[in-house]
Amino acid sequence: MTKMLVAMTLALGGLAAPAFAGETTVTLAVRNWYCAACPHVVKESLAAVPGVTNVAVSDKTKTAVVTFDDTKADVKALINATTEAGYPSFLYSEGMLWP
Repeated sequence: MTKMLVAMTLALGGLAAPAFAGETTVTLAVRNWYCAACPHVVKESLAAVPGVTNVAVSDKTKTAVVTFDDTKADVKALINATTEAGYPSFLYSEGMLWP
């Protein structure tokens, strides 16, 4: 009887549990970043991507740290957004020589 209750509880719990979105944070290295308006344009282009929850840009390192819901956006969408705004970007890796 106890085993059956445990099995039913686990089965019902699995059905009732919502699918949680994964929050992902990535750093993009951004090209063509030369003027005072660049950080604003990069930040706004990334913030406009559906699923993006936070964008922090660094004029010093020419990077953007982006947090997004990975069920609504992906790195390709982020790269496309900056590229379409005139700022091609790529995934930055720790230790990479940039800029």
